[in-house]
Amino acid sequence: MGRSLLLVDALINLVFGALLLIYPQRLVDALGLPETATRFYPTVLGGVLFGIGLALVIAARGGNSGLGLDGAIAINLCGAGVVVGWLATTPHAFSARGRLTLWLIASAVIGIGLVEISHRAASRRRQR
Repeated sequence: MGRSLLLVDALINLVFGALLLIYPQRLVDALGLPETATRFYPTVLGGVLFGIGLALVIAARGGNSGLGLDGAIAINLCGAGVVVGWLATTPHAFSARGRLTLWLIASAVIGIGLVEISHRAASRRRQR
């Protein structure tokens, strides 16, 4: 039952995350959501929700030990990856200070994700 719940939760997060990542205007209109000047915040939320969905799939696959390190990696890389995507494709949408702030945040989150990946790889090598 616990694994099934995690998979249902994962599906919900993956679907809503994917919808927010593309955030089509027709969906906004159909759901009566408020219009935004940019799609930045909805897509960042979509990236984070998608990462949570992936983390839940990983947790369901590995038992009921919680999201753990693999889940943190998925969430960090998805969320920060969306921010980097915005910065790379539409840098003009942000002030210079905003770009600096977002690059610092994305770099820190990706950096900790890479440290987590390195730790995970080292742990697996020690287990062999």
